[in-house]
Amino acid sequence: MDTLILSRIQFGANISFHILFPTITIALGWVLLFFKLRFAGTGDQKWLEAYRFWVKVFALSFAMGVVSGITMSFQFGTNWPGFMESVGNIAGPLLAYEVMTAFFLEAVFLGIMLFGMSKVPGWLHTLSTFLVAFGTTMSAFWILVLNSWMHTPAGFEMRDGVAFATDWWAIIFNPSMPYRLVHMLLASGLTVAFLLAGLSAFRWLIGDRSDGVRATIKTGMTIGAILIPLQILAGDFHGLNTLEHQPQKVAAMEGNWETGPNVPLVLFAIPNEETRSNDFEIAIPNGASLILKHSPDGVVPGLNDFVAEDGTVQHPPVAPVFFSFRIMVATGMAMLLLSWTAVFLMARKRRGVEGLPKPMLWAMVPMAFSGWVATLAGWYTTEIGRQPWLVQGVLTTEAAVADVPAPMVASTLIVYLVIYAALLSAYIGVLFYLARKATKGEPIGPRMPVAEEAAVTVAAE
Repeated sequence: MDTLILSRIQFGANISFHILFPTITIALGWVLLFFKLRFAGTGDQKWLEAYRFWVKVFALSFAMGVVSGITMSFQFGTNWPGFMESVGNIAGPLLAYEVMTAFFLEAVFLGIMLFGMSKVPGWLHTLSTFLVAFGTTMSAFWILVLNSWMHTPAGFEMRDGVAFATDWWAIIFNPSMPYRLVHMLLASGLTVAFLLAGLSAFRWLIGDRSDGVRATIKTGMTIGAILIPLQILAGDFHGLNTLEHQPQKVAAMEGNWETGPNVPLVLFAIPNEETRSNDFEIAIPNGASLILKHSPDGVVPGLNDFVAEDGTVQHPPVAPVFFSFRIMVATGMAMLLLSWTAVFLMARKRRGVEGLPKPMLWAMVPMAFSGWVATLAGWYTTEIGRQPWLVQGVLTTEAAVADVPAPMVASTLIVYLVIYAALLSAYIGVLFYLARKATKGEPIGPRMPVAEEAAVTVAAE
């Protein structure tokens, strides 16, 4: 493999690892605020118990996200110097806005949120939780502004190969930004919903029948049941926007080779770029036209429209986009089935968690990480689907890559993969360690003095 492919794999590995943790912290901050407000409003200790357990998960995830994000910023210079040389006038300020609006909030108030419950008034601790949650959301906003601009660039002009901003409003609110932002925020909400339910189901199965566990299972499944239909709707709007601005990506997602009406919805196939057709295809007649054009006669673009006269392919690699899109959709359908069934069973005769059969509780445990699967699959769909462009229509990936020896990139890639595998295993292991400790009633970290324990309740109230 050459430097270009290895650099793409390396950056993909870095951001794949990094994105796992902001996907949790973005929504978990708001869930923690919900727990805090419920405790303040009801005085019910189960909400304080839920807050104190899940704030540890937030702290762990936040730390992992910050550390893993550092390596990505270095790679802009080491692996992709052409990116900043060409569009740094736009990318640089957007990344700076994230620091000014998000990191400052988090840096100031995170310590109060994590360690100040018994040391500050209850209203200040609640405010700190809100501001940290708001900061994580603002961080996502600015990153998605930049990412969306790379897909649908607007508000700039090129001078001697360098992009200069002409309209910051158009840059920030570029054509795909609202769709990507909503899609990502809902994805974060679903990730946290199933993590809440899955880790709490694990605690239930190993013997923890506390009210806090009951509350978090119910909360997780309820959030999931509410958000998954919204995500399906948002995904439909996002797909229509992508069809308008990146039709070649949609053609790869659908595995459609010829432009025309009455295009079937391909459920399964093996795309064959040599024959430019699908092998072993299973499809629903007119399905793609109905979904994308809302009419069986709707014309859907085909991949063969994106081949130059000299035979140069101008569309993304089909198989990765095709399969990652289906993994995302299949995971979403599993989320829908599990959450709606669980909510129905819990509501039936008001039995709550006791109304859930044990196999369903066991199913929740691996589904705790289903949000990660769906998020990564969706990210691969959208980012690989942009190829061969780094900035759509402006800068190709090949033009931005650094001129460094392939063996050097390969060696650092191996180091990254080994470290990330170890860290990810440790992270998941710590989550279940925390769950087991909480189930046994053992303190996690230094034991809080009795007087301070009482002060926590008084301050929160």
